[in-house]
Amino acid sequence: MLYADVAPGVHRVEDSYTNWYLVDDGGRLTVVDTGVPSSWGSLHDALRDLGRSPGDVEAVVLTHAHFDHLGFAEKARRELGVPVYVHENDVPLTRHPWRYDHERPRSWYLATQVQALPMVAAFARNRAWFPAPVKEVVRYENGTLPVPGSPRVVFSPGHTHGHCALHFPDRDVLIAGDALVTLDPYTARRGPCMVARAATADSDRNMRSLDALAQTGAGTVLVGHGEPWTAGVEDAVVRARAAGSA
Repeated sequence: MLYADVAPGVHRVEDSYTNWYLVDDGGRLTVVDTGVPSSWGSLHDALRDLGRSPGDVEAVVLTHAHFDHLGFAEKARRELGVPVYVHENDVPLTRHPWRYDHERPRSWYLATQVQALPMVAAFARNRAWFPAPVKEVVRYENGTLPVPGSPRVVFSPGHTHGHCALHFPDRDVLIAGDALVTLDPYTARRGPCMVARAATADSDRNMRSLDALAQTGAGTVLVGHGEPWTAGVEDAVVRARAAGSA
């Protein structure tokens, strides 16, 4: 589902409880994260509803390369001819999206967190676990990316070893990826928190990375899972620290 202008020139699309974003820069578009494989259809629907065409998409930027954010990245690269940017440390995940480090067995959540089963079912319906590996990427580390919207990279490892948030200072918005979320898909917790240990490589490092998010001072935080947070990144970080990682 498309939610237009959740921040100035930033459009949110949600598929299977997972968000991805279209950043508009004078008609030139950057896709941030790529949802699940079936999100390819949602991309075309969103472009139509926004009065745009696939030719307006100039780049894909991944905040990280977990399977539920890698959905149509390879298809965009191949069929739209656009580069796919990913942090140097997450390049291996673009080849093998299921081989990610995590602190707690995923089976524990399936057995105990029954409230999250609708999210698991949505992942299954939309083939979330089976994105195509990305055959060619552009590696980034820091600085400002040369893509529409000119996002500033905020290195925030912990969820993955190469996780990065993207700051758009001129729009007062931070796309936080999964460094913090407002819906944990493994436990169905709502409100700012870190993603459960079933999908987090290093929760202590993730906690420390929240400092980098807070330093942006962004008024709006857009997350990989859950509703936008509009009470400021500092407040979101305080709440995420208190909630921690399940």
